[in-house]
Order: sequence, then C-alpha cells, then structure tokens
Amino acid sequence: MQLGFVSAILPELSLSEVMNLAREIGYDCVEIMCWPQEKATRRYAGITHIDVAQLNKFRIREIQALVNETGVKISALGYYPNPLSPNKEEARTAVNHIKKVIRAASVLGLQNVNTFIGRDWQKSVEDNWKLFLSTWKSIINQAEKYQIKVGIENCPMLFTEDEWPGGKNLGTTPVIWEKMFRDIPSDYFGLNYDPSHLVWQQMNYLKPIKEFQHKLFHIHAKDARIDRDKLDQVGIMAHPNLFHTPKLPGMGDVDWGQFFSYLSDTGYDGSVCVEVEDRAFEGSLDARIRSLQQSYNYLRQFVV
Repeated sequence: MQLGFVSAILPELSLSEVMNLAREIGYDCVEIMCWPQEKATRRYAGITHIDVAQLNKFRIREIQALVNETGVKISALGYYPNPLSPNKEEARTAVNHIKKVIRAASVLGLQNVNTFIGRDWQKSVEDNWKLFLSTWKSIINQAEKYQIKVGIENCPMLFTEDEWPGGKNLGTTPVIWEKMFRDIPSDYFGLNYDPSHLVWQQMNYLKPIKEFQHKLFHIHAKDARIDRDKLDQVGIMAHPNLFHTPKLPGMGDVDWGQFFSYLSDTGYDGSVCVEVEDRAFEGSLDARIRSLQQSYNYLRQFVV
C-alpha cells in the first residue's frame, strides 16, 4: 500500500508545492484535484492542481518530471461533481469534464480517476436509475477505451438543506454498489472507498472491504465522530451535520487497526489517501499542514 493525501485541502499551493510538501512529510502519493476553472459551489470543490484543459505536451513533461524529482506518485486524478444533476447544463459540464480527466490520466500514464456518480436528490434511487445507466455507460466506455479505473467515492453528499432528502451522490451503500456493478459490468468501474461515510450512516464499514475487494480501486482515509447525545435528540432522519463531525484519522469512530487488518487480508496494494475535512484544522494553511503531518504520523504505523 501507498500512503497519500487528497490535494483539495491545499488550494493556495501550486502542484509543485503540493508534491514537495508530500515529500517533506514522507507521503508516497497524492490524489490531485482537477476541477475545471470555475467558481467553487461548496467546500473542498473547485480546486485545480492540474488543469486538464491545458494539458499540452510541455505540461505533461513538466508534471512527469515533478513526479520523478520528488519521488511522490500521483495516486489518481480527482473531480467530484454531480453528473446526474437535474440542471442539464451542470450535468453536461460534469460528464464532459469527467471524460477529459479520464483522457488526462491516460496521457499522464496514470491508472485511476476518482469521482461521484451524482444524483437528482429530489428523486428516489429507482427514479434516478435510467439516467444513471445512460450517463455512466458512456463514461465507463471512455474509461475502458483509455484503460483507466474509475473509483466512485461513497459519500452520500447529504449534509445540508440544499442536498435534502436524497443527497447528490447515488453510489453510497452496498446494495446500490451491487446493482451498479451488475448493470454496468466493467473491470474499470469500482470504488474509492471511504469508511467514514458508513460510520455516520450507522453501518458496518469493515464488511464491504471483503465483499467488494475486487472493486477497491482507491481508498480515502477520513474519520467521523458521532455525537450520540445529539443523535438521541435529532434522530437519523435529521441533517447528518447535526450529529456527526468529520475528523482526522484516529480522532473519530473508525478503528483503523481493524480497517487495515481487513484491507491487508484482501491483498489490497493500492493507495490510501488522507482526506482532510476536519474543521478544527482549517483555520490556516499552517494548521492544515499540521493536519497532514499528524495524519501521516498516525497512519504510517499501518502502511509501511
């Protein structure tokens, strides 16, 4: 396994600065954000460390030289929009850019792209399914053409009122993953698995590691802390931000020793990237760098 982090937490740094910071701390890899050049619509969105629309031969050589110089690999290219948005222009932009990111991963000699399935959050899973199939068959055809593995992060994108009631990402639970992979069978369609999202959904986050071991393309290391007193007051039907808090690995309810025990049993040898969304470390760039150092120090005991 390789230990890395997600570059979204460092929006003010250049790609070179991100990669050199990773080397200084000791990380093996970084998942690089590749949003289009547009205004961000939510936290951690709109971050562009590689602009795939400007990826000419000179820039490709520059990025490859940076990887060689630092010894830090790019674990994946990341872009997390809503390709099934009821806003047709938003959905069209998302799909087109995902395909550009897939092409970019190929020309950079990478193997992985991470993203969301998307969802019309005002409709049921069943009512989203026809659009999911028509949209994602095209995307996975592109992935197969370029031999790039597309990992779906299992974040429900269901935290605030504007994402209520269904959330903006369809690929969130084992029963949905089974149906996804059955209806679009492909060796290039899998998961970017984040255990923290099962924690706040009150689900077993270890069981899917074994059940979907052949679909684990990439891992996000993020923790979550459940406030049981708040949950007792508001219940599971409340907005999840009312009873849970994203935390750094080791500061929430995930048992990382068990997690890596299960993961190593599957033979997984890919990337595990820290995703920092802990507000306690967001006050400054220095604090966010400390969060990456702390996460590295904690997780390195499991990834050697």
